[in-house]
Amino acid sequence: MGRLQGKTAVITGAARGIGAVMAKRMAEEGAKVVVADVLDTAETVADIKSAGGSAIGLSVDVTSDGNIADMVATTEKEYGSLDILVNNASIFAALQPKPFLQIDNDEFDKVMMVNARGVHQTTKAVVPAMMRAGQGKIVNIASGTFYYGPPGLSHYTASKGAVIALTRCHGRELGDKNIQVNAIAPGLTESEALQGHAGFDPARAPTVASRSIKREMLPEDLLGSLMYLITPDSNFVTGQTLNVDGGKVNL
Repeated sequence: MGRLQGKTAVITGAARGIGAVMAKRMAEEGAKVVVADVLDTAETVADIKSAGGSAIGLSVDVTSDGNIADMVATTEKEYGSLDILVNNASIFAALQPKPFLQIDNDEFDKVMMVNARGVHQTTKAVVPAMMRAGQGKIVNIASGTFYYGPPGLSHYTASKGAVIALTRCHGRELGDKNIQVNAIAPGLTESEALQGHAGFDPARAPTVASRSIKREMLPEDLLGSLMYLITPDSNFVTGQTLNVDGGKVNL
């Protein structure tokens, strides 16, 4: 415990699901956490505070430069620094899997704008604050779909492929600024937003069967990888994507 003492962490898309679980773990480890989302962040913030942690919630659209700039300014004003960014905001559970022939341009563009451009915009906005702090850790949440191309999610898969590409490029460009940029590529994760989503039922059993570890994946399965990438353990690691899927894909 306490491995993030004195650090401030911003996590987008943290009102529920994977983001909320990550926010709570970072707070448990001593970080002051900024919970950012277009959804209501009150429950996640309350959970962190009730457990003795420090957190504030902000309404943030990761496609809005104004929202993101306000987030950075508020973070530095409230907590004095911005040391960690987790780019978790994404459109996934709201999607209904369908053949790419049925995906219209508006849906494709919306997914790419939030999932890929949002990473670009948010990362660009936090870099000056991290440079003022003298260091930074950025973790992008990608997806294992990039490695095997599941049917029905071509736009989502393309957006997460872009996240992996951005991770490599940003890691290369920020290395001399003492900022490490890495990604986690989760497998199909039974977050609260996905539970009961019938559109993903056809993928559930085959996904578990394809894993070396034969069980459903939970948000908590990502926490060990997250902690590695946001602590000094990974100070000489950047531009990398860590696949966490129970052994479905062997890279």
